[in-house]
Amino acid sequence: MSKNFNAVGLISIITAMFIWASSFIALKSAMTDIGPYTVIFIRMIVASLCFLYFIKRFLKYKFTKKDIKYIALLGLFEPCLYFLFEAKALQLTTASQAGMVASLMPLITALFAGYLLKEVISRKMIFGSLLAMIGVIWLSVNATTSITAPNPLLGNFLELCAMTCGAGYTIVARYLSQKFDALFITAIQSFIGAVFFLPFFTYEIFTIDMTFSVEAILWIIYLGIVVTLGGYGLYNYALSKIEASKAAVFLNLIPVFTMILAYIILAEEFTRSQLIASIVILIGVFISQMKPLKYKFKRQK
Repeated sequence: MSKNFNAVGLISIITAMFIWASSFIALKSAMTDIGPYTVIFIRMIVASLCFLYFIKRFLKYKFTKKDIKYIALLGLFEPCLYFLFEAKALQLTTASQAGMVASLMPLITALFAGYLLKEVISRKMIFGSLLAMIGVIWLSVNATTSITAPNPLLGNFLELCAMTCGAGYTIVARYLSQKFDALFITAIQSFIGAVFFLPFFTYEIFTIDMTFSVEAILWIIYLGIVVTLGGYGLYNYALSKIEASKAAVFLNLIPVFTMILAYIILAEEFTRSQLIASIVILIGVFISQMKPLKYKFKRQK
């Protein structure tokens, strides 16, 4: 693999992380006027329409029963279950706290890889995971309720559930990326999501008072085109070139980007206790990702 290609891959995955971080802001902003699952459904429709041009290209693929099973599993993990949990989470907690909980995804991905792929789980991984989890609990317990975050404890727990689904998605996507390109994987997620969230959209449209404001619609279009096509496309592209465990490390950038964007756009602020808890989470994630040190001893003559 050339150095030039490494640079392109690095830029791609960092850009994907920034785009994904912005999705917390966009989703929470859109849900101010429109029902959460209506936002998700329209987002998936917008993304799906963008992929219609590539239908003929996708039909050239030959699918085995195993491929179909993994594609269904991919869609179930994300967008289906992932967005069910995250949409509700962002109704109950702040975007910045949700982004901080998202930093646990590399740990969960590594634990899944250890259990499913029989990868070695080091003591540092176990210690870092426990430290990060303590930080999440601390962050949630010390969170204050507000109009935009009525139940941070439950919201952060649901975001943790979403991250678990995201970890499962990462492992399945890594397998599928060996046969299918990033464009197809991103497209199939959008199609599955549109079908899955149709009943939720139908229910909300008849039971919830919603205001389809220009701002909310623009946020949804941003989610459908930039986040879905750009974010997932870049991430799936990266997964086709690097290992899932290495790609997961870059997810640590999401909470940092989210906190910055939430402060600038949503005017969200952390208390001193929440900032300390956030630092504990990031330290735990960092420790879990550290490689064991190897020492070389020279023989004495």
